Amino acid sequence: MSKNSSGHSRRKFINKITQSVLATAIVPEIVSAAGRAPGIQLLKRSGIYTANDHVQIALIGAGGMGNADADTCITVPGVKIIAACDLYDGRLEDAKKKYGSDIFVTKDYKEILSRKDIDAVIVATPDHWHKDISIDAMNSGKGVYCEKPMVHDITEGSAVIAAQTKNKAVFQVGSQGMSSLGNEKAKQLYEAGAIGQLNYAEGFWARNSPGGAWQYEIPADASEKTVDWKKFIKNNPDHGFDPKRFFRWRCYRDYGTGVSGDLFVHLFSSLHFIVSSNGPEKVMSTGGLRYWKDGREVPDVLLGMFDYPQTDKHPAFNLSLRVNFVDGTADSTYLRLVGNEGSMIVEWDKVTLTKNKSYPPTGNNDLMVNKPDPLAYERKAMVNGDAIVYKAENGYKGAHFDHHYNWIRAVRGGKPVIEDALFGYRAAAPALLCIDSYFQEKTIKWDPVKLELKKS
Repeated sequence: MSKNSSGHSRRKFINKITQSVLATAIVPEIVSAAGRAPGIQLLKRSGIYTANDHVQIALIGAGGMGNADADTCITVPGVKIIAACDLYDGRLEDAKKKYGSDIFVTKDYKEILSRKDIDAVIVATPDHWHKDISIDAMNSGKGVYCEKPMVHDITEGSAVIAAQTKNKAVFQVGSQGMSSLGNEKAKQLYEAGAIGQLNYAEGFWARNSPGGAWQYEIPADASEKTVDWKKFIKNNPDHGFDPKRFFRWRCYRDYGTGVSGDLFVHLFSSLHFIVSSNGPEKVMSTGGLRYWKDGREVPDVLLGMFDYPQTDKHPAFNLSLRVNFVDGTADSTYLRLVGNEGSMIVEWDKVTLTKNKSYPPTGNNDLMVNKPDPLAYERKAMVNGDAIVYKAENGYKGAHFDHHYNWIRAVRGGKPVIEDALFGYRAAAPALLCIDSYFQEKTIKWDPVKLELKKS
């Protein structure tokens, strides 16, 4: 790229940043430069969290993620948990100890939905129950926070979308990074042209522990007396009571969606939000069960590749995702977007922007061959400085809090949810198709606009 064109691109980027709507609720503010290290800009949330009115919620699915959701949600001012549902006695006992001995507990989620004193529910069950409970809850007039992925099978999404539309329900999918300062800043930077023309994105999750690989603790008293096994399996084959299948359900296809449904879906949600995408049109994957050979049915290493078509919001680009449950380096994750003028590494509390030297796609040979002076040399140009790091300000409550705050705000009648059923399905679909591609050993084509499979 010529000196003049490079300068124009930079000025255009700065001008867009300057004119962006920093004061809006979804865009993080940049804190004053005073006292910070060079190249680092701090982000803060400008919202004021107050209890406009009391919201009473119930937890359906009181396992690890359900408790994490409930514990976060009740820190939003004015929120109280008054009921819990689970199929294991021990979790219901624990709920009473944690949230109060007077809360209502049951193994039948429909008893929760029939209560008039419950405004909204958190659905944190195994994946194969998400659709039915969410639809029943919306039909009962409840607000719903449904853990990701929104559905267990590619065929289920349209029914959830229809239920939200019919009931005008407050329904939010629980990919908490959607509400993060990091995602919001990355979207602002992308739309301002910070990385130029997007051509590639990549993301990964690395884990290296039994818990991270879903070898969750199995209580000593787990039995058919303490677990409602028949209700748990729903309409899936009955393999006989198996505590591993109940407490480590993510490892089995009847109830879970593999590493792509559990983790890729976060990366899809963030990517789609940042670049305003409907999703990919081609999905392919490979991987294998490399280490955690404990009877599970899904791979612990998975690599997915996705082709995104050009739209009026973004150019055509490629996406590469990977999960490794046997990564000894660290438990970590990131999403990286690459354009012709730079790249961004996006985390929920940080964005790292690096600007690159850019060349035009054609005409470079002419610049070298047709030099006006045979003694001329390619003089080096001034380049942009070190990467700019945008970090969350100390005291940031985190993406999980923000996501629940946004949901409760919608339950109270405020702004719409951050991730509705349509968005949630468009994030879940490529994740579900990725694990389907692995087991079917073929490329799968998808229409992200019509939300249907294409003929191969």
